[in-house]
Amino acid sequence: MINYKGIHHVSLTVTSLERAKYFYSKILCLKETQRPNFDFPGAWYEIGQQQLHLIVLPSSQTIRQDKSLSSREGHFALRVENYDDTLNWLKKNDVEILERPQSKSGFAQIFCADPDGNLIELNVDQKDF
Repeated sequence: MINYKGIHHVSLTVTSLERAKYFYSKILCLKETQRPNFDFPGAWYEIGQQQLHLIVLPSSQTIRQDKSLSSREGHFALRVENYDDTLNWLKKNDVEILERPQSKSGFAQIFCADPDGNLIELNVDQKDF
């Protein structure tokens, strides 16, 4: 049996580090953290006790060709403090979104994608919405 403590990090491939860092730092407001001096470009971000790792690999098989938003494609989810504040911030920054405030999941969800089409869910518990 395996006993888990939690998720340590999620890694995503991107094609342009500059474009990805702008999105994750300025649009999603994540805090960049120190990254080891690997022999390939990337960036690491802190999200509470977890991390998000960006890896530049333009030939990656995980980069979606169809950049349309879908709640059923592979994604990772970030819990946010306030649904309306998050929604308004994304709209103010002209981020394409897919809203699911009454999702059967029990979460009020907002889906968006980074410049390479990596899907991100931002959510709150519906009882807090």
